[in-house]
This record gives sequence, C-alpha cells and structure tokens, in this order.
Amino acid sequence: MTGPVWRRCEAPGRWQAVPVHHYKPEGTAPFRDVTRQLLFAHPELACEWRYFEIGPGGHTTLERHAHVHAVMILHGQGACLVGQDVRAVRSHDLVEIPAWTWHQFRATEATSLGFLCLVNAERDRPSLPTDDDMATLRRDPKVAAFIRC
Repeated sequence: MTGPVWRRCEAPGRWQAVPVHHYKPEGTAPFRDVTRQLLFAHPELACEWRYFEIGPGGHTTLERHAHVHAVMILHGQGACLVGQDVRAVRSHDLVEIPAWTWHQFRATEATSLGFLCLVNAERDRPSLPTDDDMATLRRDPKVAAFIRC
C-alpha cells in the first residue's frame, strides 16, 4: 500500500513533480499550443485526472471517442464545441462531453485556457473527422466559424 499523494501547486497550472508533456505528438492531429499533465491516477478509481493548458489563440483537436469525460475550467476564457453547440467558457464552468460527440476547446486570443479533465484510465483512441463529417459539421454556420483544423 502506498501513502497519500501530495502535489503542491508551484505556479498557476504547474504542480510539483508533475512533468508537462506535449498534448499529442506533432503531426498526428491538428491542434495549436496545448500541453497536458497527468495529475492523478489510481487503479481503484479506474480514472485519470489530467490538466490541459491551451495558449492564447490555441485549440485542441476536433475529435470524438467512445468514452465520456468531464472538463472543469480552472482559469482563463475561451469557447468549446460539444456536438453542435458552441459556448463560451470561463473559470469554474463544468462541461460534460458525451460519448461519440464531436468536441474542441479554444482559448481566446488574449488569455490561456487551463482545465482539468476527468476520464477513464482505460479508454479508446480519439477519432478525427472525415471529409463527410466536416461537411456535416460545417452545415451549421456557428459551428463552421468555430472549428479549427
């Protein structure tokens, strides 16, 4: 049995002994200026608590997958697409992303966007949109204006 985990916050979006990783390998999916950190994982909970930070003007990958996850905005401002819905997000907002739902997060041009993500430890790989998926998504002008690829 191991003892409790204590990770002191050293600066906004940075925790003691938690390495900062690239969001995804370059060239595997379209994104801009995103990092990730694994803050907590425990086999008895079968989940991971991850922190992502999007730099000003940056965005995550437009993707969907079989697993559900929850996102809690910690700081900054931005917007997110979940399905066909685009909404502004700010500190302390909670966003649930249902299974097989297209989603993407963007930071404003002026601020970074930092958020916690709760997800199953064992999960499927994300799917990127096909040309047909993109055509369907872009039928909605609000969604078309939001998407970054």
